[in-house]
Amino acid sequence: MGKFANHFGYNRMFAKERLTLGVHIPIENYQFHAPTMEKQVELVQKAEQYGFTGVWLRDVLLQDPDFGDPATGQIYDMMIYLTYLASQTEKIAFGTSATVLSLRHPLRVAKEIATLDQLFPERIMLGVSSGDRRADFKALGVSHETRGEKFREAFAYLEDILYKTFPSIESNLGEVHGANLVPKPSKRVPTFITGFSQQTMEWFAEHGDGWMYYPRSPVHQAAAIGQWRELVEDYHPDVFKPFIQPMHLDLSEDPNERPTPIRLGYRTGRKALIELLDLYRSIGINHLFLALFDGKRPANEVLDELGEEVLPHFPAL
Repeated sequence: MGKFANHFGYNRMFAKERLTLGVHIPIENYQFHAPTMEKQVELVQKAEQYGFTGVWLRDVLLQDPDFGDPATGQIYDMMIYLTYLASQTEKIAFGTSATVLSLRHPLRVAKEIATLDQLFPERIMLGVSSGDRRADFKALGVSHETRGEKFREAFAYLEDILYKTFPSIESNLGEVHGANLVPKPSKRVPTFITGFSQQTMEWFAEHGDGWMYYPRSPVHQAAAIGQWRELVEDYHPDVFKPFIQPMHLDLSEDPNERPTPIRLGYRTGRKALIELLDLYRSIGINHLFLALFDGKRPANEVLDELGEEVLPHFPAL
């Protein structure tokens, strides 16, 4: 039995050779404009009712037009808005995609995550990364070039302070002796390395509870998953670690429309979407969360079609 054998949120989302679906906040088709963030509570509640298993939020501080997208994330602070949305739902999990450990002190992250897990037991998924938004690094006075080293230091600190009682920590980030973090999480919080986080694949095969990687074609993603799973087996024989991927979706009104690439995803009708998702399942993706940012149809309409026509093929576990 693995470390998450009795974890409600994890077991509702992840299993070998299975795929579940989540949604990316904002649930909105804002394209290259700033999102309005309207009716997000109602849309998240609808996603929960349909059977989506996860809601994912980004850790973005500043609007940076040079970054693209429009680089605002969900506008509101990730942890505060996650708390707000979780308080309006009952069982859907909430994940960070991802908490930038190079910019957040791990003691504060630990306090936040442990508190969230106590308030919403077994519903928090912690994605962690080294970060890529230079404006945020510059504004905080943190070197972008050394973010990989800072990430490793913060990751080790976070693991010790979250799960050890009265740990002894000596780090460039601070020292802990004769003190203890309270509260502790109700159970271990699933922690996923996001991207490469300036580390080797060997490092994140050994560390973390799974891997969250950027959208890629099935062929390229299959190669990466295969290489990573071989390394996981080397470091942790017979241990299952899930693979997670986001995907942008512009869902066509024509259910028979074939897929065409868009940035970080596809425009497609629902029939081909089901085929595509099943292909992603077959190459080893265990959870895929859909971003409706680039869609042309109203997000609530797309969510209804996904819930009624697509989710039955990829139900919660």
